[in-house]
Amino acid sequence: MEMATATQTPPALTFPRAVFAAVAPHPFLQAHLSADKKSIRANGRTASEFRTPGINTGSLTHCNGSAVVRLGNTSVVCGVRAEILKEEDIAGTYAYAAHSADQDEEGEEEDDSEEVEGIRLLVPNVELATGSTPSHIPGTAPTTYAQTLITRLRNLLHSTCLLRASNLRILYKPSTNPENPDTEAETQLKGYWVLYLDIFFISIDGNAFDAAWISVLAALRDTLLPHAYFDEEYEGILCSDDSNEAHRLQLRGLPIPSTFAVFEGMREDDDDEDDVDWVLSDPDAFEEGVCRETVSVVVDCQGGKKGTRDLVIRRVEKSGGGVVGREMMAGLVKMSIDRWGVVEGVLSGKT
Repeated sequence: MEMATATQTPPALTFPRAVFAAVAPHPFLQAHLSADKKSIRANGRTASEFRTPGINTGSLTHCNGSAVVRLGNTSVVCGVRAEILKEEDIAGTYAYAAHSADQDEEGEEEDDSEEVEGIRLLVPNVELATGSTPSHIPGTAPTTYAQTLITRLRNLLHSTCLLRASNLRILYKPSTNPENPDTEAETQLKGYWVLYLDIFFISIDGNAFDAAWISVLAALRDTLLPHAYFDEEYEGILCSDDSNEAHRLQLRGLPIPSTFAVFEGMREDDDDEDDVDWVLSDPDAFEEGVCRETVSVVVDCQGGKKGTRDLVIRRVEKSGGGVVGREMMAGLVKMSIDRWGVVEGVLSGKT
C-alpha cells in the first residue's frame, strides 16, 4: 500500500528587524537608505533630518543655573555651580589691569581668553548614569568616552571665548587712595567666580556632544550670579541676598554644533561608479557604530540671522575616512546654518 508523502514548506529565511540589525548592521542600514530616493534611515528620519531638541531650564533648584536637554533618546542634565576664588589663592603671577569697560578705545572687545583659560574659571565635568549606554559599566573609572567629551567641551568653551571675564571678576574700588588722598583710587581685583559645569547623561542614543553643548548653552543662559563685593570691615568677599542685585552672564554669540556621520555603502559591482555614500545628520547610537567618518561643524550666526554675511564658523572637527571633501563640506556648513536657526529658536523660546 502506497502512502502519500506530505511535502512540508521550508521555513522562510527571514529575521526579525532587531536580529537583522544586530547580526548585520551595515547591510541593514544600507537596505533602508537604498529602499527609495528619500533615503529613509532605520530610525525613520531622512538623511539630512535633525532631531529637534527639547529644552527645559531652571529644573535644579540648588545651583546657579541648570538645563535639561533631550535630543531624541539622548537625555542630559547640566548644572552650573558658582564658587568664589579669592585673589590670593590664584596660582601663578597673573596681574590684573583695571578696565573701564569690556571694550577698548576702538570699540573692540578685550582679549580675555588667557585670563579665563589660564585661571581655569570654567571647569566642565561629564558623568554617565548607570544604564545610560551599554558600554558604560557602573563602578569603574571615568571612561575614555567621557574624558573625550570633557576635552572637546573645554576646548570649544575656550576657543569661542564664550564667557566674558568681566562677568566673573569681583572688583573693589576703595573710597580713598591710601598712598595719595588727592588722587582717585584704582580698582582692585579681589577674586573671581569659578563656574563648575556638571553634565550628567541620563541616556545616550548618539550625538552626545551636540546634546551636551546645547545643555551647557542653555544652563549658562539660565545662570544667575549674586552680587559679590569686598567688605572693608570684614576684609573679605561677601554676597548680597538681594536677588535684584544678581546679574546674568553675557555670552559672546551663540555657537551651535551640528554633527554628521558618513555611511559608506557596499558596492555590489566593482565597476559601479554610482555614489553609494550617505551623510547622516545628527546620527543615533546605531548609526555611530556603523559609520567611520564623522564631521562636526560649529557655526554662529550673529544678530539672529541665517545669511552667510553674518555667519561665523567657530570650529570644524573631522575624523576618520575621506569621503567629505571641500564641496561636500560647503554643503554641511549650509545645513549647519539652518540647524542654528532651529536650535536658536528653541533656546529663545520661540518654538
